[in-house]
Amino acid sequence: MTQSGTIQPVLRVQDLSVAFHTRGGVVHALDRIGFAVAPGQTMALVGESGSGKSVTAYAIMGLLEAAGKITGGHAFLGETDLVATPPAELARIRGRRIAMIFQNPRAALNPIRAVGRQIADVLLRHGGATRFNAHDRAIEALRAVGIPDPARRAKAYPFELSGGMCQRVMIAIAVAARPQLLIADEPTTGLDVTTQAVVMDLIRAMAEETGMATILITHDLALAAERAERIAVMHAGHMVEEADTATLLAHPRHPYTAGLIAATPTAAGSLDALRSVPGGLPDLRGKDIPACRYAGRCERRLDACAQPLSLRDHAPNHAVACWNPLESAA
Repeated sequence: MTQSGTIQPVLRVQDLSVAFHTRGGVVHALDRIGFAVAPGQTMALVGESGSGKSVTAYAIMGLLEAAGKITGGHAFLGETDLVATPPAELARIRGRRIAMIFQNPRAALNPIRAVGRQIADVLLRHGGATRFNAHDRAIEALRAVGIPDPARRAKAYPFELSGGMCQRVMIAIAVAARPQLLIADEPTTGLDVTTQAVVMDLIRAMAEETGMATILITHDLALAAERAERIAVMHAGHMVEEADTATLLAHPRHPYTAGLIAATPTAAGSLDALRSVPGGLPDLRGKDIPACRYAGRCERRLDACAQPLSLRDHAPNHAVACWNPLESAA
């Protein structure tokens, strides 16, 4: 695991593992995940669907469904280990010190409660508001995220607002108490390109204003490249590469990262130049999961790939989990 400079990180995730007990067997969804996020920094977790990005977020937040269990590791928010924190205390931390924007904002919002009251609820619980000023502060929160006529919109219900408006409300709720860390889980899903840019600009502006760290979860490598200072690449519950954004895009060391980059459209590129990542994710049930979960898809696999390997530094602030990494062009 690499860290940026000597600044104390807001979040340090160490060897985090998660398993789900299902009718089909135990699914080992995360295996010894580790990364760190500094104040004011945006770290992107990138990978295809099923790579474990959202599971990582829910594990950190203490919001895993009943079938999911953290089987090892730590997630330190400052000096607080979120994994070891009792549920009642964790509920007080959520919203105040750590917050999350969910993939589907309309579904995440309470459908029978006006959006202004939902923001006021967070301010009353975590933001130091009183019953006398909570409503006015909720209106100010809506104004801060660019919602026009916020006093009127505060009385609206989620079904009366567009997807982009609902996402802005979610951002207002998430940052109402000025958390140290924001987790944005696919925050632009289902939004048009213009609204996507507005939403991401809002998140960046909030981070710059408060020093809030951000974890951006996305399958869109182009979005991560534009919005994140660092990128961590996940595959089938493993962290396979982490580096600052410019280095990772210019000099990918893991074959999976190189495959994702080759599969990402660019404005200057052509459709013929796109390459898909071959194969699919391995079955994560049972005890016979390969040590390298990418080995079955990899043209560079060696006999050594049958041995476990965690992230290790191949250059300053550039870590890779691969026995046969690509040569750096640096």
